[in-house]
Amino acid sequence: MNGDRRLGIIKFFHTIIWIVMVAATFYILYAGIARVFNVWLWISIALLVCETLVLVFNKWVCPFTPMAMRYTSDRDDNFDIYLPKVVAKYNKKFFGTIFVIGLLLVIVNLLYVWVGN
Repeated sequence: MNGDRRLGIIKFFHTIIWIVMVAATFYILYAGIARVFNVWLWISIALLVCETLVLVFNKWVCPFTPMAMRYTSDRDDNFDIYLPKVVAKYNKKFFGTIFVIGLLLVIVNLLYVWVGN
């Protein structure tokens, strides 16, 4: 298998995982706003906590990035994922902010349900 094909496979799986994580991020925000506390919320939180731990232990670099680096000299913001450059560039800041806001809403609403009722 040549380098272009391997890079394409890495980008494909990186993009699929990114889609799952973005869905989990927005589900947490939705759950925080709508006060929905179900198994999907806890799965979403667990996924994002695991992703955050992986990033922390890798010095805020996705593990797919060094894998993709082996197969290209391209270092654009989106060289390792099928996303527009601007989305890839601000990905962690934008979706990290949404995750924190959603998580805070979930915490506040859980406290309201547990203490306020």
